[in-house]
Amino acid sequence: MQSRVRILLFLLAGLAPAASTIRAQQAADQETAKTPTQIEVMQHLEDSWSAALAKRDQYGLEMVLSPQFVDISANGDVRSRNQEIAYVLNHFPDLISLEQTVVSVRMLGDVALVNGTYVLRRRANGHPVDEKGVFSHVFQRNRSNWQCINAQRTIVVEQALDKKAAATTTKQSKAELPFHIPLFHKGDEPASPPPASSDQSTAKPNPQ
Repeated sequence: MQSRVRILLFLLAGLAPAASTIRAQQAADQETAKTPTQIEVMQHLEDSWSAALAKRDQYGLEMVLSPQFVDISANGDVRSRNQEIAYVLNHFPDLISLEQTVVSVRMLGDVALVNGTYVLRRRANGHPVDEKGVFSHVFQRNRSNWQCINAQRTIVVEQALDKKAAATTTKQSKAELPFHIPLFHKGDEPASPPPASSDQSTAKPNPQ
């Protein structure tokens, strides 16, 4: 009987390290399998969008842009999805890269409101120029995929990377950071009262 107990204890002692290894592996698998955060999901979409723009990838753009997509550019141009894709393929050869960083995500059912910052690098007169600004994107869930239905950008800083040209090509918006709604602005300053006329008589009327 004692020999059987000793054998059992020996087997348990040998299995303990293996069980510990299995538990550690399961914990690592659970950590890897964690559901990504909303910002991580939307950042992946923005990265796919940026890559498709840089590569002029029509299929990639069609995957991330909804058929109902409307784009309001930083210059105020309004384009549909087809117009936006045609613009990227035919009229945007100076694009070098685009980096979009998600700052906040608000979920409203199957709609996500994404705000962030972007750095768009392009060539202007043969020199690289960085256009920095903020964006607002509205995504809608289409089955298991998210597609953008509305996009708007606002330029905050436009700066040439060439030091010699920087002094003459640096432009900075007066928009308040980090976000600015371009359609809303402060009202006009109240008009100052007109100066008193120099011709007006200041003498007292003569008594009658």
